[in-house]
Amino acid sequence: MKTIGHLINGEIVNDKERCQDVFNPATGKAEKTVALASKKTVEQAILAAESAFPGWKNTSPIKRARVMFRFKELLEQNADKICQLIGEEHGKISHDAAGELQRGIENVEFACCAPELLKGEHSKNVGPNIDAWSEFQPLGVVAGITPFNFPAMVPMWMFPLAIVCGNTFILKPSERDPSSTLYIAQLLKEAGLPDGVMNVVNGDKEAVDVLLADQRIKAVSFVGSTPIAEYIYSTASANGKRCQALGGAKNHAIVMPDADMDNAVNQLLGAAFGSSGERCMALSVAVTVGDDAGNALVAKMREAMKGLSVGEYTNAKNDFGPVITQVHKDKVNGFIESAKRQGADIVVDGRNPEVAGFEDGFFVGATLIDKVSPDMDSYKAEIFGPVLQVIRVETMQEAMKLIDEHEYGNGTCIFTRDGEAARYFSDNIQVGMVGINVPLPVPVSYHSFGGWKRSLFGDLHAYGPDGVRFYTKRKTVTQRWPSSGVREGISFSFPS
Repeated sequence: MKTIGHLINGEIVNDKERCQDVFNPATGKAEKTVALASKKTVEQAILAAESAFPGWKNTSPIKRARVMFRFKELLEQNADKICQLIGEEHGKISHDAAGELQRGIENVEFACCAPELLKGEHSKNVGPNIDAWSEFQPLGVVAGITPFNFPAMVPMWMFPLAIVCGNTFILKPSERDPSSTLYIAQLLKEAGLPDGVMNVVNGDKEAVDVLLADQRIKAVSFVGSTPIAEYIYSTASANGKRCQALGGAKNHAIVMPDADMDNAVNQLLGAAFGSSGERCMALSVAVTVGDDAGNALVAKMREAMKGLSVGEYTNAKNDFGPVITQVHKDKVNGFIESAKRQGADIVVDGRNPEVAGFEDGFFVGATLIDKVSPDMDSYKAEIFGPVLQVIRVETMQEAMKLIDEHEYGNGTCIFTRDGEAARYFSDNIQVGMVGINVPLPVPVSYHSFGGWKRSLFGDLHAYGPDGVRFYTKRKTVTQRWPSSGVREGISFSFPS
């Protein structure tokens, strides 16, 4: 059985003291193992990154950008291989994996703008013969800790920008599906990135804790569940590190009485069930305003869901694949059962679907639950599965109050034809990313991604302009060259 190692200082390192199985979630079988990095191995990666930093810091932004241009070409040329690796270990259908990869490539394209992004600011004659400017310098060695659900895209939210800003990087990807991430890092080396600038350590909490404690790590980026995000943020901050930690979500869609219901249904199908609902931007709750809207939505959803197909990643006719593990499958099924037990109506029950030839896979079919209430366990928690819940309310204000009171504030949207309602919603809702008839309002690469409330710990969002600020520190220089023969007198007052 193949063992997946680490990439340290440009070389694959196999640390086999501890290993963990890597499953194909469609078959339910362990097909690879991954080495779990020891403290010694992580420190080896930190040393490599620390040693590479001075040379990379002093490499011009245009040369850093050229590496990213070549990297983008290699990602596109090897897209089929990357998508295959994602499918084998995550279970994501091929067309969905291709979409994930493309969104990652868009972040690489933004990073190619390094010479423009790092130009700084300049003001001439702020005082007599005095000029001032600000420049943006790299932090040093920085780290990223990424989740299983987007093994290609989420790492590319982090390391392309960090690297073009002059930092060196250590990535700790999910140990559940590490192959595509490691392969992408090897493409960076092929693109001409010097050894040690990009390092990958596979591992579990032991590796994470080394990254959080080591004083050579200057900043940490994280995407995952809220309990872990809070731990990452508090620990990293206590150790003097800059940190952005993106956590969980419970994303609501308000369906207004005037909504184009057929369009809303089509949009909700993809937003709720795509990637098996294993997205932090998945729409998991539809809040219908008025019983007429609720009845129409549920009836149309029930009918439309008959055509959905769950299955194995190589069949592009499938709409979505398995969830990541048997434990997670049991968790999702448990939330469906708890909703039923607490009084909700299971309109479409996706538990234990029949997938011919893949009877041992971790499959959960598309599930629709009506008449959910805010006190139910399934509403409070992030299910992270192909489950859409419907809550019925009487007014838009009641719907917005429901969203504002939830602990998460990642994404939301409204389906309506009313421009006044849409503007009021976007102006006042307490959520970080808002869609108007757009169910997955994931910002493009030249904006920034991040939620509010307990969906984000830290001040700066991921990628885009906030990403540049996160991976750099501002230095402001004030300079004067006195005219020949002119001598300034002594002044004890504060300069102005």
